[in-house]
Amino acid sequence: MIVKDISFDKEARERLISGVNKIADAVKSTLGARGKTVLIESENHAGGVTITKDGVTVAKSINLLDPTEDLAVRIIREAAERTANEAGDGTTTAIVLTQAIIDAAQERIQPHMNLTEIMRNLQESTNLIISMLDKKKKKVSAKKILDVASVSANNDKEIGKIIADAYAKVGTSGVVTVENSNGHETWFSTSEGMRLKRGYMSRYFITDNKSEECVLDNPYILILNSTVESIGSIEAVLADVMQNGKSILIIGDVDAKVMNTLNLNKVRNGLKVCVVQPPEFGWKKDELMQDLATATGATYFSEDTGDNFQLVRQQDLGSARKVIVDAANTIIVRHEDPYVDVEIESHVKSLWDLHETSKDADFIKERIALISGKIGVIHVGANSDIEQKEKRDRVDDAVCATRAALEDGILPGGGVALKEISDDLAKLGDGQNQRVAMKILEDALKSPFYQILSNAGLDKNQIENCLDPGIGYDVKNDKYGNMIKLGIIDPSKVTKSAVTNAISIASTILSTNAIITNVRDLK
Repeated sequence: MIVKDISFDKEARERLISGVNKIADAVKSTLGARGKTVLIESENHAGGVTITKDGVTVAKSINLLDPTEDLAVRIIREAAERTANEAGDGTTTAIVLTQAIIDAAQERIQPHMNLTEIMRNLQESTNLIISMLDKKKKKVSAKKILDVASVSANNDKEIGKIIADAYAKVGTSGVVTVENSNGHETWFSTSEGMRLKRGYMSRYFITDNKSEECVLDNPYILILNSTVESIGSIEAVLADVMQNGKSILIIGDVDAKVMNTLNLNKVRNGLKVCVVQPPEFGWKKDELMQDLATATGATYFSEDTGDNFQLVRQQDLGSARKVIVDAANTIIVRHEDPYVDVEIESHVKSLWDLHETSKDADFIKERIALISGKIGVIHVGANSDIEQKEKRDRVDDAVCATRAALEDGILPGGGVALKEISDDLAKLGDGQNQRVAMKILEDALKSPFYQILSNAGLDKNQIENCLDPGIGYDVKNDKYGNMIKLGIIDPSKVTKSAVTNAISIASTILSTNAIITNVRDLK
């Protein structure tokens, strides 16, 4: 039996908030163009040291001795990781906002006030802030892609140009990924490939714990439109995969018992496997699966055509140069195979012919984009393992931020977008509870702007008093100006995700009245 420790009311919240402050103070010093690096003793790195300006890396490295403080760290880390998963960047902003909301609430909320109603108004304000940000966002141009990538890479224009060039090459429907280079140069290459909006069906398939991805090199690919109800039905294929030291991606439905067996073999026997659900449903699923089979050189096993996947042989499997699977997406980088290229070209031509007469022309275009897409790969080089790790973190962030900007537009950076919304919130609020909630957000939304100035050693009051509407401050070049024209921009998706997650987590912590933790034996 595990003995529990229970704390209540003010004592409980104070210990939680202490944990929030410890992680936030460590992370927020990295924010902005003149943010500081953090030195981490890391058991996850061969040299035992990580040097980084990546907020989520800093957050993931923190574990505290006090169990209640550590609970707060884990909650904050979850908000940061959720922001990173949703938008690819913005982890530091989410943490800074969370701390600021909690600080402002402690100052604004008095004992006689209705905490529950204030928290409800706080959470309901999320949609208002999102709509206000949507009104400010602008579509991203080719030039602004370079600015987004450079800013997200901590103002490294060389990396920004590589990322912008990669996206220009693959197009808006393409995908850009990141991997380590064997040399010191950083460069990009493009390959034929595709992305499915489906992730792994089990976290046991993860091979890279930091990125939470399953990465398979030169895998076989099994594509089937039947549920695998017994491990025996694919045992011969799996045995062949293991015997040859290969890996396999299964695109299809798998029974829970089969999934458990695959998980066990992955952990105990080193089976390199990943299972991904088929894209779409019904007739759309069937047609997309046929497209995937054509693009990977696989035989498509379907119940509708009477195929028996239990008779599958190695020659029925497709292949790829690389497969990267996260919680939401599967990226397949194809081999350069002239025979498959001819098959795809013929298949695409037939789809365009079908497009002329189809009642669902948009779906036909989606199929064409799927199998004729391109994958850009940025190869990150450096002179040492420590430098490469820090550089890859920055490139990962910048690639994801650029993708987010292409999807949902851009906002003025440097904390300006949220600061201007903060000024607008000061005029809103009907009733005491709503006014207090608006005052909390008015204070908190300025925090990223203030923190960027603080990290640059600047006086926030002096800078703020000189700002006109639409104008911010470039801390790197020490000048005022229109942030978008200066190239200091944030992806709209990143900012909205950071605000949403910060309000959610801060509300949870402020509403907590009892905390139950395991008793630690520290002797």
